[in-house]
Amino acid sequence: MTPLMELLTDPQTWAALVTLSVLEVVLGIDNVVFISVLVARLDPARQQRARQMGLGLALVLRIVLLFGLTKLAALAAPVVTVLGQSISWRDLVLIGGGIFLIGKATHEMHVEVEGDEEPANAAAPSGRTFWTTIVQLIFIDLVFSIDSIITAIGMAQDIRIMIAAVLIAVAIMYVASGPVSEFIAAHPTTKVLALAFLVLIGVALVADGFDFHVPRGYIYFAMAFAGAVEAINVAAQRRRRARRNRKS
Repeated sequence: MTPLMELLTDPQTWAALVTLSVLEVVLGIDNVVFISVLVARLDPARQQRARQMGLGLALVLRIVLLFGLTKLAALAAPVVTVLGQSISWRDLVLIGGGIFLIGKATHEMHVEVEGDEEPANAAAPSGRTFWTTIVQLIFIDLVFSIDSIITAIGMAQDIRIMIAAVLIAVAIMYVASGPVSEFIAAHPTTKVLALAFLVLIGVALVADGFDFHVPRGYIYFAMAFAGAVEAINVAAQRRRRARRNRKS
């Protein structure tokens, strides 16, 4: 392993760290959106706690996977063949995670459109609801962590650079998760758009599991374009409300 001082004074180290940190943040956007949508049904105090636990688990899972590089490599070994195509444990995790995302996002869309049919006395989430949310966060963190760590392994050779990039990315995700959750909660149309993103990501994960790679650049461009359109829509709504208030 390269001595620490030599590593810190190597320009390539800092270039790899910056590049990998940016990639980890981009890959973490999916995680932040999912956490924001999933904790939306909890009360504000539990939302903050669930976000902290969700991102803490994401950090732990990523570091554990980094130290278990041999185990991660074993995940790529075929375990079953379906219609002539080999399926590995990694593929099964991606397929399962993609199906979970599609199902969860579709269910949340249905609730948004049809309205919450839960009885009034069920408005306050129970401890069971909180821990159900945490279990779902653990599962989806595992799915996103595998994608993130595979990227890290391909970008950097020193595990210390990988861990530093993961720490930076999770710190940025933690800072961004609160404002993102508040914005989604305050704008219902944005929540529907975020759910549509999750369906898109779920489909991409299932496709990856079947060895049909969808370039992430296309997905993130579509998300950025739709997000920009929604931002214009939100700004237009604010201006209309301001005009109505001035007239009244």
